[in-house]
Amino acid sequence: MTDQRTINLARILANYSVDVQRGERVATIGTSLAAPLSLEVHRAVLRSGANSELITILPGADYIYFSEADEEQLQYLSPLMKMVFEEFDVIIQIMGAANNRELANVPAEKQGLRARAMSGIFKRYIERGTSGELKFNISLFPTPAAAQEAEMSLAEFEDFVYRATFADADDPVAQWHQIREEQERLVECLAGKKQVVVQGPDVDLALSIDGRDFKSSDGKLNMPDGEIYTSPVEDSVEGWVRFSYPAILRGRRVEQVELSFERGRVVKATARKNEEFLNEMLDVDPGARFLGEFAIGTNHRIDRFIGNMLFDEKMGGTIHLAVGAGFPNLGGKNESGIHWDMLCDMKQGGRILVDDELFYDSGEFKI
Repeated sequence: MTDQRTINLARILANYSVDVQRGERVATIGTSLAAPLSLEVHRAVLRSGANSELITILPGADYIYFSEADEEQLQYLSPLMKMVFEEFDVIIQIMGAANNRELANVPAEKQGLRARAMSGIFKRYIERGTSGELKFNISLFPTPAAAQEAEMSLAEFEDFVYRATFADADDPVAQWHQIREEQERLVECLAGKKQVVVQGPDVDLALSIDGRDFKSSDGKLNMPDGEIYTSPVEDSVEGWVRFSYPAILRGRRVEQVELSFERGRVVKATARKNEEFLNEMLDVDPGARFLGEFAIGTNHRIDRFIGNMLFDEKMGGTIHLAVGAGFPNLGGKNESGIHWDMLCDMKQGGRILVDDELFYDSGEFKI
């Protein structure tokens, strides 16, 4: 029997996050391990009168691809996936890995080549999503691999996932509507502001938000969710930041990342582990060394780092920065084939000043 919380999460995704409408073309993309959730999403989409396509990815397929594909094959773009990302009305992506480190030993240059090849589709995906032409959401189904990464039993991790998404609530959709109202208040307070200063034990940054909008992330794009974010003025970022947790991309963990910015660009990037990979990704294209995002996490149900940025970046008491692609709908102009989020803890004395007024202190908003 399917866990009722899985059914609740599927209904959140279909009926709140992407708000499926009759006649829409909906693609649900997930691994075979995520089948329980994918099937319930499929059911909810069909009950909404939409047209449902299930795209299933087999564990191990990505490793075989990177192991066997030559340079020409790495640059090949699947017309099937191109059609899905450029033409479908709704895309629901459900993560559910069998091995979170599957690509850890794939050479950085191969991953960089693939990222460059996919940059056009990625750009179009972002444009469609941020303009409202495409409705999309990224979620996760709890698997043993993800539980192991989080250093939990599978049962503990299931509780963690369903708590973070409010799928354990009697009326989870009502909970997300309440979160939306609370975060809209924060966004309204930031409207028309110009300058942000972030200070703390691991950060000393100044950046401009002049002419840039903040957006509340309240379950429409990710599930779980909980953040407010913007794209800073590209050439405005000055200072340095040392990230509190590993930065993870394509299965590669980069530890103790420290970035220094001048005129918006990363001019120095160091790491205790996988520094070469860090710089390879920062050199994917010219935009990869500029910030595409500055964000503040608000979900206090996510109370620990689990090695999955879908959850980690929403953690209450943290900020995150993303190098790479910005958000055009918020005024962002940076273009890149990557968007790599990195997380900094703010609970021990971290402060955010907006136009010289205290906005946030030690993990709590002050407005």
